[in-house]
Amino acid sequence: MKALLHWLRALQLPGLATGLRSAWQAGYGLDDLRRDILAGLTVGVVAVPLAMALAIATGVPPQHGLYTAIVAGAIIAFTGGSRFNVSGPTAAFVVILFPIVKEFGLGGLMLATFMGGAILLVLGLCRLGALIRLVPYPVILGFTAGIAVVIATMQVPDFLGLETDGLSEHYVENLGSILTALGSINPLELAVGLFTLAVLLLWPRLKLPVPAPLVGLLLGGVVAWVINHWMGAGFSVDTIASRFTWEHQGQSGAGIPPILPGFAMPWHFPGPDGEPLVLNFSLFRALLGPALAIAMLGAIESLLCAVVSDSMTRTRHDPNGELMGQGLGNMVVPFFGGITATAAIARTATNVRSGARSPMAALVHSLVVLLSVTVLAGALSLVPMAALAALLFVVAWNMSEARHFVHTLRLAPRGDIAILLVCFVLTVFFDMVLAVAVGTGLASLLFMRRMAQTTRSDRVEGEYDPLLADLPREVALYDVNGPLFFGAADRAIASLQQVDPAVRVVVVDMRDVPSIDATAIAALKSLVDDMSYQNMGLIFSGLSREKVMKLRRFGLAKVPGQLAYCRDLPQAIGMAKRWLAVAP
Repeated sequence: MKALLHWLRALQLPGLATGLRSAWQAGYGLDDLRRDILAGLTVGVVAVPLAMALAIATGVPPQHGLYTAIVAGAIIAFTGGSRFNVSGPTAAFVVILFPIVKEFGLGGLMLATFMGGAILLVLGLCRLGALIRLVPYPVILGFTAGIAVVIATMQVPDFLGLETDGLSEHYVENLGSILTALGSINPLELAVGLFTLAVLLLWPRLKLPVPAPLVGLLLGGVVAWVINHWMGAGFSVDTIASRFTWEHQGQSGAGIPPILPGFAMPWHFPGPDGEPLVLNFSLFRALLGPALAIAMLGAIESLLCAVVSDSMTRTRHDPNGELMGQGLGNMVVPFFGGITATAAIARTATNVRSGARSPMAALVHSLVVLLSVTVLAGALSLVPMAALAALLFVVAWNMSEARHFVHTLRLAPRGDIAILLVCFVLTVFFDMVLAVAVGTGLASLLFMRRMAQTTRSDRVEGEYDPLLADLPREVALYDVNGPLFFGAADRAIASLQQVDPAVRVVVVDMRDVPSIDATAIAALKSLVDDMSYQNMGLIFSGLSREKVMKLRRFGLAKVPGQLAYCRDLPQAIGMAKRWLAVAP
């Protein structure tokens, strides 16, 4: 591990492998290695069925999901900024990747993954990791719940054994196709799906160390094998082997190929017409939008996952280092047949609960998946499609956070509820990128409205402060509280203009103003000009040196008898009295 750290440091990327470095600096010994191996074995067993199921849900053969867990899982673990994140295919990406596969084919998905990885790397190098975490909670909850609905809907045909013409990238069309095909339900497929679903839901209650996904798919596969081999012609259940075929260097077979991930250019994989892609500017331009969506969701999900692991372990991750690791993993994995990867909350939580100490656990997880591909490919190919659909039903339910969704609808402020529902509807019926953009915009407007309501400008009467007991009638004191920005400046400053005609000097206490933007400065300049026209003086008190310099640069320079800046209120009141004394 020490040699690897020296090599990474030689790359001169300061945020690279910060998760690995923090584990090493905390003191890493043989006992930690033993715990990492045990945790990696557990997570690897969980990752195998999930990687296959999520790849199929994305619209690609299952081995590409396994290759993703192998290659990207290892690279991201060692180069990322979290000690405990486990990366691979995730359910959240299904709604983004499925339309890419439909329009651009497998090759297009891999090229978009590379471009998305490059964007993530740039985000990390530019130190923008902290900004991703500013996405509001209602936005995240809304689009994750929407993604869960879309994923669950996409599994209905396989779970029921429906005869459809295939799913499209549009939710309404898919829903119509499913409703139209309900008359073709296959009772055997439904029975296998229900049996697997029951095992997945009931097995965790036994609190046994064997993961529920492994048990559910194993028993579901046994049931499917019995049906396919003992019930005779006319009775069959669709499996990975009956759905997918492969060819490699003159060899061919059904199901998952028992071969290691090999190096190949991403654009050599088939496009929408089954032929390799032709690289040109129009293709990159068409894939830029999907690549941005991949980068955005990858950044959000990875950093959320890191926050979850930090809360479970009382550690701290490096957000910029994590983005760089995610970027490198997604740039490399398409060259080995993998698809988009990001940190997976379920697998990361399993990793932590299993006693992981460092990114070594994620490496062991990748090795377990690699061993499964080379040794157990034949057995994995017998997994029924209905069982995989049942597994994704559970995944979708867990990621929907239905309890938090309902709780937010019941108790959150109306503005947050509106943002949640807008993001949910846009994700289901349009796409996640639009949902996040609109939701974040609405949340920003809501925040600005709330901040504007907190900014106040009130006249202070002398009876409430001994300091003001002898304040002349010709002097008015106003107290401004809150940020002066474009959403609050006009309302706050307008009240300063509504003064008694007998007042000759206005003192404005601004020590509780944390920030002033250009709109507020323009409004203050208008206030100064207006008061100067009325032969009234204006004194600002309590502004920091930086704010005073900003106002002066915008043309609000000191003018005796008209405009002045004082460090505190006593000095400002004293200056106001002197102005009155020399006034004609």
